[in-house]
Amino acid sequence: MSKKVKKEGRRIRSLDPMHYVGIYLMQQRNDSTNYFSGTFDIGTAEDYIKEKREQGMKDFSIMHVFLAALVRMYSQHPEMNRFIRGLRIYARNDIEIAMTIKKEMKLNADDTVIKLNYEPDATAEEVYNITCATIDEALNEDSDFDDVVKTLCKLPRFVMRFIAWGLRTLDFYGIMPRDLVKVSPFHGSMVVTSLASLGIPPVYHHLYNFGNIPVFFAFGKRYNKYELTKDGTVEKHTYMDYTVTCDERIADGHAYSVSLRYLNSLIRNPYLLDTPPETVVEDIP
Repeated sequence: MSKKVKKEGRRIRSLDPMHYVGIYLMQQRNDSTNYFSGTFDIGTAEDYIKEKREQGMKDFSIMHVFLAALVRMYSQHPEMNRFIRGLRIYARNDIEIAMTIKKEMKLNADDTVIKLNYEPDATAEEVYNITCATIDEALNEDSDFDDVVKTLCKLPRFVMRFIAWGLRTLDFYGIMPRDLVKVSPFHGSMVVTSLASLGIPPVYHHLYNFGNIPVFFAFGKRYNKYELTKDGTVEKHTYMDYTVTCDERIADGHAYSVSLRYLNSLIRNPYLLDTPPETVVEDIP
């Protein structure tokens, strides 16, 4: 007997009426987009990264710190892991973070999209291992998504338009094949974009009206600031700017602000990510 395919999420029915009415008034993700920006103090995180590399995690970087912190944020604030489909609100069952990577660090090198799947109680080391394994696999062979895109690109335009219409319809009613959803970069908890390697500030990335990803998280290059303290001495601090583009329909502003403050506290003290959370919080029914 074949293994039962796990559903992407469960419908939430206990939110206040304004959440449900708002979905009908703002039916597209671009209609309901909010933008946040902030700055992480990564001084302690950089010391943490050095320690991890000394422990044998040679490629451990600020990206792994951010990913581990985001997973922990989802474990404590599951309202950030909701999505909209068919004018209804769902709680996502898994933590699925999408990233675009280049197969080579060349201007015209091929891009590929990876989807990172984490358990909500994952530690920084577990996040690191899963991330490295997924990236290595993507660099050494074409992903299922790459294969699908290459096939679609060979089709005439009118066929492509019909397929796009069909996919939107299937997605609206939640009956798109789960195997396709699993490789789709348009479905998941979040997209993480690193512009640090390019040496530029983070962008405010748009949300896609297709699929159900409600959040884009981007971070830029690191930079130093020399700041005057109360006792008149000067201290060096290292920062990274970040931006968040989010769908306001999945949660209210208070939920977003609390979640981002919690994320910030984890970046300031990443040693909290070395042990699993005491509890994993479940979303409301």
